[in-house]
Amino acid sequence: MITFHQRLTATSLRGKLISMGDYAGKVVLVVNTASHCRFTPQYAGLEALYRKYAAQGLVVLGFPCNQFGKQEPGGVDEIAQTCHINYGVSFPMFEKVKVNGSATHPVFRYLKDELPGLPGGWIKWNFTKFLIGRDGKPLRRFAPITTPEKMEAAILAALEL
Repeated sequence: MITFHQRLTATSLRGKLISMGDYAGKVVLVVNTASHCRFTPQYAGLEALYRKYAAQGLVVLGFPCNQFGKQEPGGVDEIAQTCHINYGVSFPMFEKVKVNGSATHPVFRYLKDELPGLPGGWIKWNFTKFLIGRDGKPLRRFAPITTPEKMEAAILAALEL
């Protein structure tokens, strides 16, 4: 079985190719994000979790997506402004991706195969979250309405704290 850390890459918001292998040994929370969504304020909760548990091995990875209501229409600078200036995001952000359809980014294709959720594995909306264990195995999928605070127990379990 291929794990999250094997053969998956993504391009950072600033254009650097990143191997998901860089996160081996960490608990990873992958989130498809959007700057103009009713769930956008979840950035603050995601950042709070990241700051609280980064030293114990948690990393949050944000992947902007414009597939749901065109809620991420901007380019790199607008996305960075929303994340960094408006919400103080310091966790890694990646370039805009597709999470559904034939052009689904490989990270999300893999995660949806492992944790299908909806029939056909489709992601329903922005701020769907995937929790991945230190060993690279996907553990749990969270709906967009699930706030970061409500995921804390699952994150603690994955961190073994």
